[in-house]
Amino acid sequence: MYSYDEPVYLISVVSKILNIHPQTLRQYEREGLIKPSRTEGRMRLYSQRNIDELKLILSLVRDLGVNLAGVEIVLQLKNEIEDLQKEIEKMKKQQGLIPRNRSVVIRKDDYQLVLVSETEED
Repeated sequence: MYSYDEPVYLISVVSKILNIHPQTLRQYEREGLIKPSRTEGRMRLYSQRNIDELKLILSLVRDLGVNLAGVEIVLQLKNEIEDLQKEIEKMKKQQGLIPRNRSVVIRKDDYQLVLVSETEED
């Protein structure tokens, strides 16, 4: 079994999985929306993480009608939010506001967060 980040899928496989033309995948790479790994022979290899990122991009483009410039902004904002959430979690742990073995924020998907109120029992 391969890890989530291990590049194992060729562009032809990814195009079939996602029902997308390989040229579109190349365009997304040129636009900087996706960064597949490369073999020494310069063949593109995609990880499961790349495929999930592509699913988000395709959802934005196909379902919501977002253009590629808009997709780039959405992805940048998504990454910034994730970085800020990590920083907040780190700061709360440093200040003792979160028990070190528990998390207050549970990620349900890319767009929904559930805050859990925890009380410490003695």
